[in-house]
Amino acid sequence: MNWQAKWIKPKVDMGEIVPLFRTEFRLDMEIAGAFLSVTALGVYEARLNGRRVSEYVLAPGWTSYRNRLQYQVYDVAELLLSGENQLQIYVGPGWYRSRMQGEVQGELRKAPAGLLAQLEIIFANGGRMTIATDEDWMAAESEIRFSDIYDGEVCDARVLPVWDREVEVFAGPEGAFRSGGRKDSESRGLQTGTLIPQEGEEIKEQETVLPAEIFTTPKGETVIDFGQEITGYVEVTVEAGRGDAVDLSPAEMLDKDGNFYNENYRSAKAVYRYICREGHQTYHPKLTFFGFRYIRINKFPGGRDHAALGNFRAIAVYSDMKRTGYLRCSSHKLNRLFDNVVWGQKSNFLDVPTDCPQRDERLGWTGDAQVFVRAACLNFDAEKFYRKWLADLAADQRADGGVGRVVPDLFQKPQPSAAWGDAAVICPWTVYQAYGDKEILRNQFPSMKKWVDYITSHTQERYLWIGGNHYGDWLGLDAPAGSYKGSSRDDLIASAYYAYSTELLIKAGEALGQNMSKYRNLYENIVTAFRKRFPSFRTQTECALAVHFRLAEDCQSVADRLACLIEDAGTKLQTGFVGTPYLLHALSGYGHANLAYSLLLRETYPSWLYPVTKGATTIWEHWDGIMENGEFWSSDMNSFNHYAYGAVADWVYCVAAGIQTIEGYPGYEKVRIAPEPDSRLDWLGASLDTRNGRISSRWTKEGTRWRYEVETCVDAEIVIDGEMREMKAGRYLFYGRMREIMGHFR
Repeated sequence: MNWQAKWIKPKVDMGEIVPLFRTEFRLDMEIAGAFLSVTALGVYEARLNGRRVSEYVLAPGWTSYRNRLQYQVYDVAELLLSGENQLQIYVGPGWYRSRMQGEVQGELRKAPAGLLAQLEIIFANGGRMTIATDEDWMAAESEIRFSDIYDGEVCDARVLPVWDREVEVFAGPEGAFRSGGRKDSESRGLQTGTLIPQEGEEIKEQETVLPAEIFTTPKGETVIDFGQEITGYVEVTVEAGRGDAVDLSPAEMLDKDGNFYNENYRSAKAVYRYICREGHQTYHPKLTFFGFRYIRINKFPGGRDHAALGNFRAIAVYSDMKRTGYLRCSSHKLNRLFDNVVWGQKSNFLDVPTDCPQRDERLGWTGDAQVFVRAACLNFDAEKFYRKWLADLAADQRADGGVGRVVPDLFQKPQPSAAWGDAAVICPWTVYQAYGDKEILRNQFPSMKKWVDYITSHTQERYLWIGGNHYGDWLGLDAPAGSYKGSSRDDLIASAYYAYSTELLIKAGEALGQNMSKYRNLYENIVTAFRKRFPSFRTQTECALAVHFRLAEDCQSVADRLACLIEDAGTKLQTGFVGTPYLLHALSGYGHANLAYSLLLRETYPSWLYPVTKGATTIWEHWDGIMENGEFWSSDMNSFNHYAYGAVADWVYCVAAGIQTIEGYPGYEKVRIAPEPDSRLDWLGASLDTRNGRISSRWTKEGTRWRYEVETCVDAEIVIDGEMREMKAGRYLFYGRMREIMGHFR
């Protein structure tokens, strides 16, 4: 990109008011094409002759700003007019200048509302015109009087822009973001950034959710229930007088008495305030988003009693990924769980895989991302989404190879944590297996290697990761009183992930044709040291990791011990963020599929279905976000839209329905279909749209036998009742025997 544009900002600080930039130009010749390139230090919305140039919401997205800033290019030829034209661009704080926590964010908050834009017009006679941001642009206070990612938006529709504010050219953040500039991921400070073309999926408005009910709470509040928690915003349509106000507050939950509750948003104010002009009007926020199911109507034209369902609709906003995977079965509660997993992904895949969309956090936690990545790539085509985020991970990776706990890494100072930093290796390998494109391995391999080397050089004991400051089995139910960390040993978890990341690094290197003998020797030594140091396992999570990562000397006996631990707990899981994704896999892989189903189908706390019985429409952060007595677990850290435990969906796809990748055949070039039915369900089916076509697997109870229906677009290994058949692409029908639910191993 040949940038002639200059960074501009308002000459006079506008405070909390969002600036609106403008330029005007005249066209008297026929045009053949026109392209607008834009980016901003914040988030922008561009309008050409009053029409939005794109459906992209919250552009230019969120990247590692110290290193990378995306710009977008739009074809705007159809928006141009013969004669006078006007280009206007709002620039709000967005993620760039938000009040997010962290050392880096503290620096960014000081940045101005910067804009860089360039319109290239190609005339039919071959001539060209360039209109670029410079000193001649004007600025005005916009109708958006306040905007913030956490704190919401205030809009006064009575405000008309007064173009009396000059702009000034500045060098960008300390001269950063020069197109084609040097990107040095090991440098720090704002001076190392590079402008890059759009890499990730665009953020767009997706589903419209109509309100299900409007009611008055016991406290006398007027509340609307949309019936589904989403990330996005409410659009309101009203007939109003000048100065009337619409004031709304969002929430995820009602309390046990049925009253509006949003204490768990913590310091996020989530303000929604719209001051009306005269007449009929429709509004929704432009430059922020909310996480919510309910809204409380604080003010409404004519009074709250005048608010009706027809005045409101909710708009879901997330990265524009194609849906690829579908799960359904005979249990309506499991189907609700499957829907909750998908909605949790939609809600938190807003340019970055965030932990939650509602409270004062919304960060790209690496641990959450890696435990969910396989499920994510089954539900949606997430390749482009992860490519962009993993490029930011590599850009933010520290000089010594350490990976931050969040990406973009706003924190910088905390030591890397096992299972969080391992996203550097697990995510690219999983994305490669899902889609089969080696480019992601080529791009990420240096980062993957640096992470493994970081562990090797930062451990207190050779071949094991001993020491450090880790999150452990975060939110494990076996945690000591007053702790968020499960009782599984940090050193065991860290060493297990050390082995796993090394193993995947070897596979990635060999897929790229690299000599990985050094790391193969390292891996063998890690496994030997692990078995010597950890001959026995105390918790469900320790057993699950040792089995699933194949680190135990006798995986079968450890899987049997895992089954006993679960039974001794009352057929309850006790795992947290680290152990839960692997728990059912560790059981079903060693003859305990019936116990895995018992956990999946359990409806009382703790279980995946317990939140469903409490009305959940997304995945919760805590197994008991709402406790059995109806009270909340806490107000401090209690998100009801936290996708990590939704990783269970990959077990349903890969084990229950049996659709599995085969090593050496990435991207489902060849597939293994080995379903594991359970007689407590009448039927279950899964379908997956891969790069090679559709694969589906369904089993149905027919009397005392199972009916299996399989469709494969590629050659497949189909396993029924332990018998493997090599089949060509096609549709197949099989019948198999039905096994009784057996007692568990003791």
